[in-house]
Amino acid sequence: MNDDRYSSGKLVIELIMIVLAVLFFFPLYLTFINAFKRYDEVLASTSSLPQVWQLANFATVWQQIQFPGVFANSLIITVGSVVGILLISSAAAYQLVRNPGVWSNIIFMTILSSLVIPFQTMMIPLVKVAKDFHLINTLHGMIIMYWGFGIPLALFLYHGFVKGIPVELEEAATIDGSGTVGVYFRILLPLLAPITTTIAILHTLWIWNDFLLPFIMLSAKANRTIPLATFVYFGEYMNQWHLALAALTLAVIPIIVFFLLMQRYIIQGITAGAVKG
Repeated sequence: MNDDRYSSGKLVIELIMIVLAVLFFFPLYLTFINAFKRYDEVLASTSSLPQVWQLANFATVWQQIQFPGVFANSLIITVGSVVGILLISSAAAYQLVRNPGVWSNIIFMTILSSLVIPFQTMMIPLVKVAKDFHLINTLHGMIIMYWGFGIPLALFLYHGFVKGIPVELEEAATIDGSGTVGVYFRILLPLLAPITTTIAILHTLWIWNDFLLPFIMLSAKANRTIPLATFVYFGEYMNQWHLALAALTLAVIPIIVFFLLMQRYIIQGITAGAVKG
């Protein structure tokens, strides 16, 4: 009887998960199929399959927005931002946790307080500060600004995770002759792999797809990111949906590949956490 109840409950959960998966997959389905349609087909029906699969949409997008260039810009900004966020926030969390005190708490709470400030309230001051430091319209300027916006959440997540790592491991490494830097890279970072993977995925998805910050900071055509370049297909009087969706399809493929590659590490992290628990 318990087995029947368990099977029924499991079936209900699986059905709910299938429905949720379909709901989340449906927008991706619409993007994909409409990327292969003519403009008139998109207007006629967004959910139907294309009458003829138009690969010409992708060729047009590739040339019009100079996709290799904007892809390179997005890749440089995303990789530089995420790597910096991971290194800075993990090192900061390590020092704040291992050196408890009033000042550590003040620094931690001050950084966390920035999470409650809406980005819209900082737009004008941010542009002014970025202009004074010559960060506007530069890729390295975008990376530095993403560090500022991404570190608070990453620090919060790392801070809790570092607390769960036994300090005895670091003491043993110190006795063996490792300094603070050696302990950080050889002991701490490998143990932080599960939370590092989670933070990397969250920030990669955010930075890769971000439109607003590049929109207000990057005006030169050569520095455009993929979301910014795709915006040219949305005009005041007409939206070129077939080309815009083709560009979005090209943009989402690298993210899907990245997630599939990182999925194995997510599962390993969850398994490791379950075993420790």
